[in-house]
Amino acid sequence: MNKSKAIAAWVAILTISLALAGCAANADSSASSSETNEAQSSQAASASVLPGQLQSIDYLALVNKLNPLPEGWEDSLETDHFTNTVGDDVEVESKAYAAYLDLKADLEREGVHVDLDSARRSVADQERIMKEFTEEYGADYAKKTVAEPGYSEHHTGLALDLYLIIDGKDVVENQDMMEYPEIWEKIHARLAEYGFILRYLDGCEHITGYGYEPWHIRYIDDSTIAKEIADQGITFEEYKAGKVYPEVSYDFGDSKLYTREELEEAAVQVKCNFAAWDGCELHSLRYAGDDCNTPENVKWLNEIDEGAGYTQVVELIGDFHSPVTEDEPSAWALDTEYTDYQWWLARTGDDGWQLVSSGY
Repeated sequence: MNKSKAIAAWVAILTISLALAGCAANADSSASSSETNEAQSSQAASASVLPGQLQSIDYLALVNKLNPLPEGWEDSLETDHFTNTVGDDVEVESKAYAAYLDLKADLEREGVHVDLDSARRSVADQERIMKEFTEEYGADYAKKTVAEPGYSEHHTGLALDLYLIIDGKDVVENQDMMEYPEIWEKIHARLAEYGFILRYLDGCEHITGYGYEPWHIRYIDDSTIAKEIADQGITFEEYKAGKVYPEVSYDFGDSKLYTREELEEAAVQVKCNFAAWDGCELHSLRYAGDDCNTPENVKWLNEIDEGAGYTQVVELIGDFHSPVTEDEPSAWALDTEYTDYQWWLARTGDDGWQLVSSGY
């Protein structure tokens, strides 16, 4: 090979080497740039989730008188709005609304027609309602009639209150809807298939904290779990706790003043209050007898609830068991059976019973 050819060959080799080096450098630069972009994307995603904000909601979250709405829930909630047949705007969590529409269509094929009376209610709305009731009726009355802000299941957007449409007419009042148990039975039979459960079961007020509401359903986004809960006939509280609470026994005696239904209504008020006794199990309730309805006792309870104007009194006596373990300070001795505990209720005329006092 002559000298000129040798130089040409050397230049060609050098050019190829430099080109290969450049490719490698570009590849390293691209990889580094890709890693940088991924890191920046990750940081941006993290930055978009504010402190205390959930990335997604937990469809099995328990919200009741003892368990508040999880922090960050409202910021993470995705909802839909629609107008129901009576012209009200209703807001619902998006997946729950889609499942409700499927349930509604299925029920219509069976000749059952429903719509949503209410669903999501914000914590701010609940605070406003509490403030209005407190200003108009007083703090004691407000606490008895309005759910504590932050502790209402309606905050989740997953709790839906249905109403019936019978022969083209809207049936929205609670007492009127109670007149159609056979229709509610059909509705309840289809809930689990679409990921819903009946939330407040009859007779379970001491667990859920609320009376029986055939119209109040809850979306949990899992038809298998919903069917398990329905088949066992348990409350959502019992499913979450992995524990079935014992049934409450009753002895209403033979009252000449009150019907059994009236005494049962008083028992429901006691049980709803008892649900907030964290870790306690209610075992029995019995009527103390007509002798409790004395002028002295009526006067006493009116002194406690000044201005209430009570005219009738009921005393219920119960047995319950205190918590076995202590997560937080409690008024009760641990793992103890309490007997003959007294609950005093009063009412004016045929109005509902109000729990006024309790203790020994």
